[in-house]
Amino acid sequence: VQLQASGGGLVQAGDSLRLSCVASGSNFNTYTVGWFRLFPGSEREFVAAVSSGGRIIEYADSVKGRFTISRDNAKNTVYLEMNNLKPEDTAIYFCVADQVATVSKLNVDYDYWGQGTQVTVSS
Repeated sequence: VQLQASGGGLVQAGDSLRLSCVASGSNFNTYTVGWFRLFPGSEREFVAAVSSGGRIIEYADSVKGRFTISRDNAKNTVYLEMNNLKPEDTAIYFCVADQVATVSKLNVDYDYWGQGTQVTVSS
C-alpha cells in the first residue's frame, strides 16, 4: 500500500488543522492506520492509530483531548483532526499502515509510511 498525506501548514497556537492520508491499493480495511510525528533531532513519536475495523483507537498522552483520528474505509482515507494546536506540536507528520492484529505505538511495527506533511504552530 502507498500512502499520501496532506493538510499540513502554518497556523497559530490555538488553531486547528485536519490532516488526511489517502492509501492506494486494495484491502485498506484490513490495515491498522495511524500517525507519527518527527521532531528535529529526535525519533519518530507515536501520535494516534486506529484498528482496521475502527473499534480500537490509541492516542499519545500529549494529544489526548485535542486530536481525533478517524478513518473512512470507503475512501481509503485516514484523518487526524488537530485542535487547540500548540507550538510543541510543530513537527513533520507521517501516516502509517500495517496489517497488525492490534494497534501498536511502536514505529517498528509499521511497514508502510507516507511521505510526511509539515505542521508548524507559531506562538
